[in-house]
Amino acid sequence: MNYRFFFKRILDVLISLGLFLVLFPIFVLIAITLIIHHRGNPFFGQARPGLAGKPFHILKFKTMRDKYCEEGRLLSDELRITALGKVIRKTSLDEIPQLINVLRGDMSLVGPRPLLEDYLPLYSQEQSRRHEVKPGVTGWAQINGRNAISWEKKFQLDVWYVDNLSLWIDLKILFRTFFNVLMGKGVSQKGEVSMKRFTGRSVA
Repeated sequence: MNYRFFFKRILDVLISLGLFLVLFPIFVLIAITLIIHHRGNPFFGQARPGLAGKPFHILKFKTMRDKYCEEGRLLSDELRITALGKVIRKTSLDEIPQLINVLRGDMSLVGPRPLLEDYLPLYSQEQSRRHEVKPGVTGWAQINGRNAISWEKKFQLDVWYVDNLSLWIDLKILFRTFFNVLMGKGVSQKGEVSMKRFTGRSVA
């Protein structure tokens, strides 16, 4: 049977279930801390395009407060992110709830990161190929620069993964992700909380 369509799912369920059980005490601790610190829901949920662009509801720990300007628009990320939120992002602990997305089948442990639905009409035909596989908690682009690289480079790496997906590549990505998280590599672009919005100006 093909790894991409069968064994990859088994790997996803076994590893994500094991990780969630191990991390569950941390999951509960972060949730309680955020409820107290942010005085509200500790989770961030948003519709994101998944396999074939089909939307699903992604889960993350909330790292920003809901602050609005006088006109009713959300303030910039820089003004909304909290000190606690910065720590949670730097350590990638905000991604733990996505293990639930993996168990539900919305995501895979490894694949192109799920981005905003607003970006769908901005992709070139080649860039849109990143949706030929399930989005991942981590991916080839994440271990090769994450948010510190350009959008064009990120999409090139995503498509490379789609064309070269294998058990060996997935294990390599998971292994390198562990060390990148420990070192906090590539969490944001210089001068940004995470990464500037994609505007469709591409492709190389």
